[in-house]
Order: sequence, then C-alpha cells, then structure tokens
Amino acid sequence: MESTRSTTSAYYEYGTAAERWDRAQLFFDAKEYVTAARILAGLVAEVPEQVAPRLLLARAYYHSARLTKAESELRAVLERDPVEPYAHLMLSRTLERQGRTAEAAAQSRLAAALNGEFPSGA
Repeated sequence: MESTRSTTSAYYEYGTAAERWDRAQLFFDAKEYVTAARILAGLVAEVPEQVAPRLLLARAYYHSARLTKAESELRAVLERDPVEPYAHLMLSRTLERQGRTAEAAAQSRLAAALNGEFPSGA
C-alpha cells in the first residue's frame, strides 16, 4: 500500500511546473476535479503568488463540492488581485451553495460592477 501511495504522490509532483499545469488542466477538462486539485495544490504551494493556478484550484474544489476549500482559495486570489471579477463571481456561487445568500449577493454585485454591469436606474 505504501508503494502505491508514493507512486501516486510522485505522479502528482512529476515534471516541471508547466507540465504539471498542463496535466492539471487536462484532468480539469476531463471533469476529474479531485485529481486536478491534487496536482494544483502542489503548484499553488510552489508558486503561491500566481493567481491562475490558485483560481483553477478553487474551481476544482468548487466542482468537487469542497466548498470551504474553494472559498479559502478564492479569498486568497482576491487578496492578491482584488479586482478579479471571475473570482468574485465564483466566491458568490460558492457562498450561495453554502446558504450564505447575503454574502453571496454582495460578491455577485461586486463581480457585476467589475465587469461594467450596473443595475438599471443606477
């Protein structure tokens, strides 16, 4: 069992950052969100300042219903890039799925404003 675990772990960590990014995207596109997240978690730990891997990791967590982890990653994205509209939208959807509608609505309005969408009459 231990050798299987180390082989699996080695697979997620194998290759350059660019190769792991490509592999994670392939798994994400194949809707293998848990596998994509395992690869992306290593990338995020390696390059925490980069927004793209963290945003894809948040999406993988969201799609695999790990909403607390998705929220945490999205907040980390917004800490680095507060005007990232897609992160606000994803955070809104994540909060909504957790039943936190008031917080979700605020994030949704912010995402819309950052995309230049304003309510009529405003």
